[in-house]
Amino acid sequence: MSGDKSAIIPIAQDVLRPGGVQAEHILNLWHGTLALCTVVFVLVLGATLLALWRARRGGLQSAPDVSPLSTPEVGPRRAVTWAAVLSAVGLAGLLWADVRTGSALAQLPAEGALRIELTGKQWWWQAVYDDPQTGARFVTANELHLPVGRAAIITLRSDDVIHTLWIPNLHGKKDLIPGRATEMRLRADQAGVYRAQCAEFCGQQHTLMALLVVAEPPAQYASWAAAQARPAVAAEGVAGRGLQVFMDNRCANCHTIAGTPAAGQGGPDLTHLASRQMLAAGTLPNTRGHLGGWIVDAPSLKPGTIMPATPLPADQLHALLAYMESLR
Repeated sequence: MSGDKSAIIPIAQDVLRPGGVQAEHILNLWHGTLALCTVVFVLVLGATLLALWRARRGGLQSAPDVSPLSTPEVGPRRAVTWAAVLSAVGLAGLLWADVRTGSALAQLPAEGALRIELTGKQWWWQAVYDDPQTGARFVTANELHLPVGRAAIITLRSDDVIHTLWIPNLHGKKDLIPGRATEMRLRADQAGVYRAQCAEFCGQQHTLMALLVVAEPPAQYASWAAAQARPAVAAEGVAGRGLQVFMDNRCANCHTIAGTPAAGQGGPDLTHLASRQMLAAGTLPNTRGHLGGWIVDAPSLKPGTIMPATPLPADQLHALLAYMESLR
């Protein structure tokens, strides 16, 4: 909820602007498919126009031409045969390109890769980081950070229904299936903020289930990860009263804040909420006003969410917001 967040504008979902090698492979496949389909379209259109131009003209009183019924049409038959052969070759080429792209996606070097377990829930994302290089392990929500140039292996799970993770600038779509783990391997080669989305209809708020993916230089990522692995700072003054409001209103039944008695598992981990750019899986900017509105009446902002409305007296709300703002 810091003031400089507005300066970081998430890149729109755009498969034509790859930010990593995996997305580049997929874009190359798309370019090849588009080129082949364009050639086929031009040939079909040309053949149609040629046939119309060469067709015999007749008037309203002209007798029907039934000569093709008794005379073999060698030319058209030859044209159809060649068209069938070329179509088969084109489809075989697309199949080969698709298999080759799939093989390239699966062969991303993963030595020393960052490991993340990403779980889809209605309608938000939980991420558990496990870094084999540093031994750091921590939980965050609705925002991923990746070091540029380092591979990441993301294990995908779902707690409820089928979701699909799609990060167009970094990778293609991958399903999250209840009771089954799938895997996505990717590497961000360009720094930036990329927008991911659930791409499988998963209920009422499917369209508001976004995920920000922040690709940053390794040193900047290491600083972020170190901060995420630490517990929340001790709350004092107004923020301390806010923590008490948090506990008294049963927020801890659903949310975890490391370093406090709050250990709920039903909602996002809030240990470092203030460090995130967005609220409620990309629904709202992470500002004081939006956070206050979300606390007081979340169902009106995201109907169907399990986050209940929590109307609070003004003094308690401001104390709670002060505490939330301290969770950096």
